[in-house]
Amino acid sequence: MTMRLDYLSIFPGYFDVLDISLLGKAVDNGLVEVHAHDLRDWTHDRHRTVDDTPCGGGAGMVMKPDPWGEAFDGIIGIEPDPSVHVIFPTPSGIPFTQSAAQELSTVERVVFCCGRYEGIDHRVIDYARTMWTVHELSLGDYVLNGGEVAALAITEAVVRLIPGFMGNPESLAEESFSPGQERLLEYPLFTRPVSWRGMDVPEVLMSGHHGRIAEWRREESLLLTRDRRPDLTD
Repeated sequence: MTMRLDYLSIFPGYFDVLDISLLGKAVDNGLVEVHAHDLRDWTHDRHRTVDDTPCGGGAGMVMKPDPWGEAFDGIIGIEPDPSVHVIFPTPSGIPFTQSAAQELSTVERVVFCCGRYEGIDHRVIDYARTMWTVHELSLGDYVLNGGEVAALAITEAVVRLIPGFMGNPESLAEESFSPGQERLLEYPLFTRPVSWRGMDVPEVLMSGHHGRIAEWRREESLLLTRDRRPDLTD
């Protein structure tokens, strides 16, 4: 299966980074197909306007529904298809999690709608819900200038879970937040040299005793989780 990823944005150049690193290799190997679209291509005035003042008043500007609707028609089509997953990155969305990434890694078509200004006219989201499977997702309790950075973060979290993407798939099973694992942060990692600037690799990791190493790693994960994310151990 090849996953098709579409990005609708007024700054499609943001997604040039998808050509590099492992994501670029996934494209070259046919695991992923990437298409970045300029929302302004679906405007009809000489200023290529995509925003207007908010109804009811207020600060800032709101993205108009017309360009979005025409872009949907041109990119996805005019027939309902629940197999298409449309993502709106937004601070008001539900928190994006590893489980959500796992779920999205199994679908064939994902369309990211990257808002700007104060956001997108909500009728765009309501319309999309009548046509496709919609996700309003948040990376956390903070605000970005637009949805592009969030779309890239979600993309990386999702695509790396596609079978064949990672050289060693076993590494995915030991990561923090992996489904089926305890809800623990990953233990500290070390490599050679054993001694560096007066700091040594913990002796147990050089012992070759797999049982003791596993016990040390779990204890370190517990300590780290209790210190930084106590909510995960409640």
